[in-house]
Amino acid sequence: MVKIVLTPDWFLGKDVFIEFFSFIVLIIFSILAIRSYKMNKNRNFLYLGWGFGLIALAQLAAVITKLVLYYDIGPTQAIGNAIITSQILNSVDIFYYAGFFFQRFLTLCGLYIIYRLPRKHKSVGDYFLVLYFILLSAIVGSSFYYLYYLTSLILLILIIGNYYEIYKENRFVNTKILIIAFSMLALSQLIFVLSTIDALFVLASAIELISYVGLLFLVIKILKHGKKKGPHGYNIRYAGNNTREKRKH
Repeated sequence: MVKIVLTPDWFLGKDVFIEFFSFIVLIIFSILAIRSYKMNKNRNFLYLGWGFGLIALAQLAAVITKLVLYYDIGPTQAIGNAIITSQILNSVDIFYYAGFFFQRFLTLCGLYIIYRLPRKHKSVGDYFLVLYFILLSAIVGSSFYYLYYLTSLILLILIIGNYYEIYKENRFVNTKILIIAFSMLALSQLIFVLSTIDALFVLASAIELISYVGLLFLVIKILKHGKKKGPHGYNIRYAGNNTREKRKH
């Protein structure tokens, strides 16, 4: 089978752990946002939940695809054998491409929803983004894997810019943590662009893991202090500009 991922052989399996950990963190954050929407009826929470939920599903798609292709145990053995023994041309490659198409598509959709969340009117960045997606759809292919990471990087930079503007207004700790997590994730995408070198792929994966650890810290912080009613920036609503109430120093 043609190698269509850049994971070093000795790193196989460890990347699945990172993606599964990411899925757990993202789905919890998504549930918290949607639950907050049900309580406050603020549609920003709903969109935030959808954004993180789509990225969570993207990670799950990657996990399932890699489990089928990496391991010959349990249900994955039957699926893998069915794929390999079929007479369809390049069926394994087709399965692999399909799985990672959904992973990339859902990730970019989720990031775009999060980027658009606090914006009511289109800006120059929006028109640039639309143009970039048009060009991307025209030239993307298996030989241009880096375009996915570059697209993710651009979206994350735009998201960081949005939340930095929010942070300048509210100075909430949760907003700052979210900015740091997104910044680490953006750095990982930048390094992934150069990930033809095994060491850089592993480094990017490690930084990506750190970004989700940061997000997990935010989730734990919200779960622990989220019911407090004082303006201390603990609740999930303090991860954005969903309140006019400022923190008291």
